[in-house]
Amino acid sequence: MLRRRRRDGGDQPGQDTDSQEVGLTGEIASGPWDAADDYPDAERVDCGSLLIPVREGLDVQINVAEEQGAWVAVVQGDSGMQLQAFAAPRSGGLWDEVRHEIAANIAESGGSCEEDDGPFGTELRARVPVAPEPDGEPTAELHPVTFVGFDGPRWFLRGVISGPAATDLALRSPFTEVFSDVVVVRGDYPAPQRQQLEIRLPEEVQQALEEQLAQEEDSGWGLQNPFERGPEITEIR
Repeated sequence: MLRRRRRDGGDQPGQDTDSQEVGLTGEIASGPWDAADDYPDAERVDCGSLLIPVREGLDVQINVAEEQGAWVAVVQGDSGMQLQAFAAPRSGGLWDEVRHEIAANIAESGGSCEEDDGPFGTELRARVPVAPEPDGEPTAELHPVTFVGFDGPRWFLRGVISGPAATDLALRSPFTEVFSDVVVVRGDYPAPQRQQLEIRLPEEVQQALEEQLAQEEDSGWGLQNPFERGPEITEIR
């Protein structure tokens, strides 16, 4: 039977080595996994530092924004989960630091939050202000968001669940399953603590985009700088 790994590669203290942790809605939460783990075989989308499990009814998207960098989003209906992995110290404990910083930032922005127990340990249930649209008026409306974190060996995985799934456990169940089956590829290279691990397009998607650009250039419709502007979201179904 598969075992959940501790940072040093052993089994978690106080846990039966022949048992697995069960999530809030009954799903088995065995990960997230390190690339060196004996993780279960499954179809996953290769996004560089993150191997995202494929689930029916869920879309995997890669998002790029100037200020936030790149992240992977798993979307179902009006709900979504943002995933990012970061370099972390061998000693772990980064989630405790980050969680308190997130709570302080939310409070400063006029939101509220509280800690709660979840299938991956302590999580943060928050209500955050809605960012106004460009040229729009500021709003006092607050939206629910749940922050989930997991300390792995030299990495930290953060999930941000938004939409109805942030408060509805039944709607959240598919996102919990995905989070528990993510594989993080840390690599052996040195990286400063908290540096985001690389997110990149899957090889087949990158190849398709390059072929499309080549066809546009051959047809005379290509741009001088095709990467200057473009879609910020690439869906992988």
